[in-house]
Amino acid sequence: MSTLALILEFVFGLACLLFVARFLLQAAQADFYNPLSQAIVKASDPICKPLRTIIKPIRNFDLASLLVAWLIAALHFVILFGPSINAIGIILWLGLVDTLLTIVQFYIFSIFIIVIASFLMAGQMHPALALIHQLIEPVMAPFRKVIPPFGPLDLTPMVVLLILFIVQNGLRQALY
Repeated sequence: MSTLALILEFVFGLACLLFVARFLLQAAQADFYNPLSQAIVKASDPICKPLRTIIKPIRNFDLASLLVAWLIAALHFVILFGPSINAIGIILWLGLVDTLLTIVQFYIFSIFIIVIASFLMAGQMHPALALIHQLIEPVMAPFRKVIPPFGPLDLTPMVVLLILFIVQNGLRQALY
């Protein structure tokens, strides 16, 4: 992979992650006053706010943020493969799969961060960790109802990670 392609991958991935995080913040009803939430909203507002006048949120789902993430991912593929009218459907499909892959990877990394922090910083909570915990809880909660705790050991993150890795593998196969 060339250096330019690597830089483009990083920039487009970071931009897509910004809007995915904005979408997940609202979907999870995370603390709006958290400093990290404020930074994400401030960075994404110039694009999302005008778009939200056209595309209204449905309940807690900010579809404007998700649409921007999808378009950023699609634009990344346009830059990689070149624009082609014949391939617009394929590029939109690849953008959608890449956006879903970003969401899955966000959850994977977030669960790892929370698990590691629970060992290193037991009893302490940083604002960023509190926000990450709020973002992953909607995914973890249904599994916590089914999987009983084994004393102080919570197996839910391992089960959720296994499922996320399976989904990630399926998305990567759809991408390539």
